[in-house]
Amino acid sequence: MRKMLFLFAIAILVVAVNGCAKPPQMDIDAAKAALDGARSAEAGTYAEDSLRSAEDAMAQLDQELKVQEEKFALFRSYKKATELAGGAKAAGEKAASDAKAGKAQKKAEAEAAMVEVKTLLDTTKAALDAAPKGKGTQADLAAMKADLDGAAAVIGEAESAFNAEKYIDAKAKVDGAKQTIASVNSAIEAAKAAKAAAKGGRR
Repeated sequence: MRKMLFLFAIAILVVAVNGCAKPPQMDIDAAKAALDGARSAEAGTYAEDSLRSAEDAMAQLDQELKVQEEKFALFRSYKKATELAGGAKAAGEKAASDAKAGKAQKKAEAEAAMVEVKTLLDTTKAALDAAPKGKGTQADLAAMKADLDGAAAVIGEAESAFNAEKYIDAKAKVDGAKQTIASVNSAIEAAKAAKAAAKGGRR
């Protein structure tokens, strides 16, 4: 009888020890810090998928903590929460790392695009200066010059965005300017072709 009472007491003690377990606060804080670090690293812009995974991992941790909190104190266990916190921390750190890599890539892309579009703008300006001029061409030439001036202004905006580390915005502006310049180029080539055809017809 005494042996049974002793075993029962031991069982109660084990349940009490396990049941009085507290949330792994240090692990939880580390996971939250990792997620905050990912957001500060602009993962929302440069590593959306990785950030989403980190947020999902944190949501799973929060859900597990809520499940344990709703249990009677003696039956709470934070083993799974500890594991989830470790996973959430790793996911947050990965998102931060991916964001830094993604930002560096977008910076390189924007930088290369700006060099390209500036060269294209210069060659197109030169082509416009050499474009056929004559009766009825003044308005067209003025319109094309205005388009190139507008493209140059947009390139200036892209440079400002680049300097502000808004590389995606910078690249988008450069792409828009490039399309405008390409359209002017096409118009110049069309004018050259029309002039050549006219000369051929006069022969």
